[in-house]
Amino acid sequence: MAKFLVMPKLGLTMTEGTIANWRKAEGDSVAMGEIIFDVETDKITKEFESPGAGVIRKILVEEGTVEVLKPIGILGTAEEDISALLAEVEKSSGSTTAEVKPVAAEPDQIAPASPAPAAGGRVKASARIKKIAADLGIDIARVPGSGPQGAITEKDVTEFAEKAKTAQPKLSPTAGVIAAGLGIDPAMINKAGRIMKDDVLHYKQQADFLKYANPQEFVKPMSAMRKVIASRMSASQETSATVNYNQRVDTTAMKQLREELKSNAKITYTDILVKILARVLLEFPLLNSSIDGTDIVTRNYVNIGVAVALPDGLIVPVVKFANKKDLSAISTEIKALAEKARNNELETDEITGGTFTITNIGMFGMESFTPIINQPEVAILGINTIIDTPMVVAGQVVIKPMMNLSLTADHRVVDGSVAAAFIARLKEVIEKPGSLLL
Repeated sequence: MAKFLVMPKLGLTMTEGTIANWRKAEGDSVAMGEIIFDVETDKITKEFESPGAGVIRKILVEEGTVEVLKPIGILGTAEEDISALLAEVEKSSGSTTAEVKPVAAEPDQIAPASPAPAAGGRVKASARIKKIAADLGIDIARVPGSGPQGAITEKDVTEFAEKAKTAQPKLSPTAGVIAAGLGIDPAMINKAGRIMKDDVLHYKQQADFLKYANPQEFVKPMSAMRKVIASRMSASQETSATVNYNQRVDTTAMKQLREELKSNAKITYTDILVKILARVLLEFPLLNSSIDGTDIVTRNYVNIGVAVALPDGLIVPVVKFANKKDLSAISTEIKALAEKARNNELETDEITGGTFTITNIGMFGMESFTPIINQPEVAILGINTIIDTPMVVAGQVVIKPMMNLSLTADHRVVDGSVAAAFIARLKEVIEKPGSLLL
């Protein structure tokens, strides 16, 4: 019996998803469990398996964002009547099932011809148009575009070529001789007034440079993850009144603790810092809070997001209730979440609900940076590289492994004195991590 394929609900907090790619076309046969399309939701992409065997009778939504559990296709047998299901779709709101199509501009909305781009600017022209210009000996960068958003059309190129033939630029005698010797058409030299020798030589130099440099631009659409990152980071900067704080800490004791624990488990500095933060954040609830309208929401628990770098962006899986977990459990969970992130296996619930975020780029040798707050949180901690540094201790110069902590906090909630006290307390525990056992 024919049935709807619907946008799956992949997590408790998921309300909509984006169809990224149909693996099957209308009329294709599918087996139960076979992948038929990809769903992008927030920062993760999931493959959707067919709930049964049959034929893709109708694709209702080619691409775009759809509310969860809304129809996006129809699965049935090859000869089955699906008119009743199609009628049901027509009765429902068209906003969730209509295919997204580009809207053509009205005649009075078409942009006027744009001036030629400045030297080094991007030329808006197809490969075919560029070839036509090259065959005519036209520098396409000088051709004004009359197409959408200033794109250069074939007509623009041919009209420019005709004008170039009839144009009679003024040349100095020397410039004329040099241009003829170099095989340069003076009409290609864009200059108001008389063309001099240096103008011809400069044009030749630039033409040779472009020829040998062979400059090319490659346009790649943003992935759904990159779009989310761009949107959220911009929104965070616009929303939060951020202040940055840097504190140098001695990691001697933390390094020793890690070495002592390595025989039993592969504990990382990030694991230790998450455990420390889970303790210290409860002492400073404002750093672990969020803003809801005009209300400040504080908590008696700590969910720490740990940023994981991926080839196409960044994702932040969350260690839930880190304040109730021991160091070994935190370490195991961080590794499991990072592995799932790299394999694109994270569930929506595993990347939501964070109350504070930590991001570690110390492995790249970074000494200081200003991380952007992961909304709706009010603070984020950046971890930098550990550097052996000469320090004065009891009147003697000694070498200490020092590390910078880079805290970004939202001044709407966290005053400077609170942030300073928090990072000072963090420094204290990092330099004496044995207190975690108390």
